[in-house]
Amino acid sequence: MAARKVIITCAVTGSIHTPSMSPHIPVTAQEIAEAAIGAAEAGAAIVHLHARDPKDGRPDQSTDAFAPFLKVIKQRSSCVVNITTGGAATMTIDERLKPVATFKPEVASLNMGSMNFGLFPMLARFKTFKHDWERPYLESSKERIFKNTFADIEKILTTCADNGTRFEIECYDIGHLYTLSHFVDRGLVKPPFFVQSVFGILGGIGPHPEDVMHMKRTADRLFGSDYHWSVLGAGRNQMPVAAMSAAMGGNVRVGLEDSLWIGPGKLAESNAAQVRHVRSIIEGLGLTVASPEEARDVLELKGGDRVAF
Repeated sequence: MAARKVIITCAVTGSIHTPSMSPHIPVTAQEIAEAAIGAAEAGAAIVHLHARDPKDGRPDQSTDAFAPFLKVIKQRSSCVVNITTGGAATMTIDERLKPVATFKPEVASLNMGSMNFGLFPMLARFKTFKHDWERPYLESSKERIFKNTFADIEKILTTCADNGTRFEIECYDIGHLYTLSHFVDRGLVKPPFFVQSVFGILGGIGPHPEDVMHMKRTADRLFGSDYHWSVLGAGRNQMPVAAMSAAMGGNVRVGLEDSLWIGPGKLAESNAAQVRHVRSIIEGLGLTVASPEEARDVLELKGGDRVAF
């Protein structure tokens, strides 16, 4: 019997961590492109992309910020490109939606609910910052809600309905699975669903093995064979949660958006390093990693020739 294929997603830069936290966070378009291509060469079938202002590294959801690295990645790699609709919690829904509506990627992320999204605990570890926006950005998460109302989710789904874009459906808690079920019942999301369960963000479900199993059991009951499961563990939870998913029949997400670390107290020097690490876990379980074309087949994606970049 052939070994099961595990889809690796790599979240390359994100909006959670700030540039002062690690010298290895890609910021410029060239750095983001090289990081994504390196992750794909290491074994990531999908690269999940945010953009940053090249001057100070703050989150930037403008199409001008995305265009340069999207073109380079497409020219040099066959990986599946996944563009965020999450952006940052400080942005409006129209700002967050603009890149996906413009570039029509094969995959886009979609958060399934409003939530408290606590970044402020990172202030206990990181004391000095290079840019004026970084500390207030983290501190203000104490009172900031990451807004994803039913109307917001519906707007993203309906705006992208004719683009052939599928979604990495990010579920930070059990209720988010039921929100997805609501939109499935309304016919706004079509199978197969790519459900990304997120563990270890303050405000969402925790990273305990019981939490991981509870997410999987609930998704199995709600969606049966209509979905493919993946996980991401935030911070130090990244590799333990990924290992649980691989052992339980799921897929995995790694990358510097989700964790800066490669081991206890050791910064990951690249996204590719995290991909290689999780790949070693997957292959140590007797499994293999999916190629981009295999991921496209499993998730029934439209193909890289039908995007608008």
